[in-house]
Order: sequence, then C-alpha cells, then structure tokens
Amino acid sequence: MFGIFREELAVTILMVAFFVLSILGRLILGMLYRHMIREADNMATTENNLLKQCKLKFTNCYQMNKGMPNISIFVDKFLSRLAIGPLSFETIYHLSGQMMLLSIVCSGVGVCRSILAGRLMGEILPFYAASLLELYLFFSVTTLVDVRGYKRILKINLVDYLENHLSARIDVTDKDIEKLYGSKKLQVMPINKEKTPEGNGTAADISRTHDSGNAEENWTIREGRMAQAQTERKRVVQEAAAAQEARFTEAQEKELESLLSEFLTS
Repeated sequence: MFGIFREELAVTILMVAFFVLSILGRLILGMLYRHMIREADNMATTENNLLKQCKLKFTNCYQMNKGMPNISIFVDKFLSRLAIGPLSFETIYHLSGQMMLLSIVCSGVGVCRSILAGRLMGEILPFYAASLLELYLFFSVTTLVDVRGYKRILKINLVDYLENHLSARIDVTDKDIEKLYGSKKLQVMPINKEKTPEGNGTAADISRTHDSGNAEENWTIREGRMAQAQTERKRVVQEAAAAQEARFTEAQEKELESLLSEFLTS
C-alpha cells in the first residue's frame, strides 16, 4: 500500500522536506523567544547580546531626549528587528506556514500523477493520509509552541523593565552624577568689544588667536570630563542593578526556605 511513496520518490522527498522545514521554523522561533523571556526576567545581569543592545540603545535614547515618551513603540521596533542572519523572526514565521502549504501541494502533485498513471483509489490513499497527518502535527506544534504568545510575553517583560526599573535608575543616576561633577552646561564668556588705546581694532580682534586656542583646550577638557562622568554613570547603574537583583534573589530564597520549613513541619 505504501509502495506508492517509492514509485513517486521525488514528490515524496519534497513533501517530507517541506514539512520538516515548517516544523523546524516554529520550534526554532519558540526556543529563541523562550530563552529571551528567561533572560528578560533577569535583565540587570543578562548575557544575551540582543537584550544588552536593547538596554544600551534605550539608555542612549533616554539620555539624549531627556526621557522616552512611548516605550511600547520602542520595544515593538526592537522586536521587529530580531533576525537570524538575513531573515527576521517574522519572515521565518511566515515561511514556516508557506513550507507547510508547499508540502500539501507536493502531496497533491503525487495524487495527480498517480491518477494519470491509472492507479486505483486504494493505492492513492497514502498521500491523503500523509497530508492529514502533516496538518495535524503542524497545528499541534503551532499550538504547543505559541510563538505569538511568547512574543507578547517578551514585550510585556521588556516594557515593564524599561519603564518601571531602568528609567528610574537613569534619572537617579543622572542626579547623583550632577551632584558629584556639577552642571554640564558650558559657560559662555562675554566678548570685550572696547577699543584698544592705540585704536588699531578691538581687544577681541587682537586676542582672537589666543582665545581660540584656550577655547579648544577647555572644550577638550570638558569632553574628557563628560566622558568620565558617563562612564561613572554606567558603572553606578550596573552596580545598583546587580545589588537590587541580589537582594531580590536573597529574599526569594528566604521565602522559599520558610515555605519549605512550614511544609515539612506540617
């Protein structure tokens, strides 16, 4: 009965190959999203490069714009740019569905070739059975590996961390840095436009070369101080985040120990 698969070997190979690719696409996306969800629960000490880039970009945008008016849009834009090589996550998700359709098309081609070859209905039934089995397995995997649901959970975790944790830390750190190093505003010295005693031009014209050299030197010093302040701010943010995560973990461990002791004594 299943000898028809050997007779239509090329169609069978294509049908199985497209089916396997469709299942692998959903499984890979599910694994990647689940890994990022676990890392997002511990964003302060995460080692995931994508999440670290998200934190760094958010911090830079927050400092440049003095805030972030719509964090949800920022997270949506970040998630839309997730990719494996040249293929984005959304593209892989849609290609997975297309691969499943191509597998069914290959099964239909096998049925048509069998009918044209004059085979009986009993001999063609394995292609129909294979198509039904593939559809059942595909939708079962799609339900178990809920890619859309994982993406929604990841977005919620990222928005919660960026809005309720990282934003507050950036504001507090900026205030602390300003107290330590003073205001970052540059003071502009007024230009003296009085005439020189000789009447050969203004004092600003005579001392322009000297003042420009001093201005360049002062600007270089200010840039160095600002870079040092930014480095110090990042270090303070990382230390504060690590300390908070450590306190949270310790509190969880104590709570679990107390619950376990109560359970054992009861």
